[in-house]
Amino acid sequence: MFIFVAKLNMKLILLTLLLIMNNVIVDFDENTEMNNWNIVNDVVMGGRSSARFTLNEDGQAVFQGHVSLANNGGFSSVRYRPERIALNGVSKVQIRLKGDTKKYQLRIKANAEDYYSYVSNFETTGEWQTISISLKDMYPRFRGKNLDMTNFSADYIEEIGFLIGNKKEQDFKLMIDKIVLQ
Repeated sequence: MFIFVAKLNMKLILLTLLLIMNNVIVDFDENTEMNNWNIVNDVVMGGRSSARFTLNEDGQAVFQGHVSLANNGGFSSVRYRPERIALNGVSKVQIRLKGDTKKYQLRIKANAEDYYSYVSNFETTGEWQTISISLKDMYPRFRGKNLDMTNFSADYIEEIGFLIGNKKEQDFKLMIDKIVLQ
């Protein structure tokens, strides 16, 4: 009886680990491929903000730069387009990150070619933190304006990213360790 229970518990543990691993969008380390991450700044509209997205010596991604209000600018973003991610039973995005006490946006797209993103704002504390964002609470937004559409309800994601645009000139630094679906 004990051996049967132990084997059953081991199977449950392995199944749980497999589910958790399959829901990892990215777990940054020194070998993470960075080619699928792209910076999109306000320069696409004439602005002057700048940013870079790199790996630090500890294997975390670092999104940092300067948001400029010059020439009607005011935002910087980084975007990742993985293969389509099915959301089977998933309701949240959980991110382990360390910010600079500034406000950022998590942005997702069901279809990478959509002109709008679904957005959720989050505050950073200056310390490592894990934030959890409900997908159904993410609302549609385009060029700083909320859209008269329903909140996110798709069965998949084709793009995920981060944006800073707090209507002020500022330096920023956001370190990202892991992004997981729950």
